[in-house]
Amino acid sequence: MVTPKLHVKKGDTVVVLAGKDKGKKGKVLSCIPPENKVVVEGINIVKKHVRPTQNSPKGGINEQEAPLYGDKVMLVCPSCKSPARVGKKVLDNGNRSRVCKKCKETIDR
Repeated sequence: MVTPKLHVKKGDTVVVLAGKDKGKKGKVLSCIPPENKVVVEGINIVKKHVRPTQNSPKGGINEQEAPLYGDKVMLVCPSCKSPARVGKKVLDNGNRSRVCKKCKETIDR
């Protein structure tokens, strides 16, 4: 089975398109391509109950970011500063690069 590709990478700035955090911007902390999910900083915060361990003797309730589907986020272009669709382009040296469909600038440098 082929692993699906995501249109965003770790470190990209994205805007959420749907859900309880619609319209918020954040930085991608990690990507999970087999599940087509991303973890975005400050988005989709959930409470996790942690039992006491040697590392955290008190335990308690922690808040952390949960993964959300990659289809629910859109990349914010670093050059035009607006959410844009992503295209692919083959450069002169043979490498592939992501391209903003609005301003036609390359996203990967």
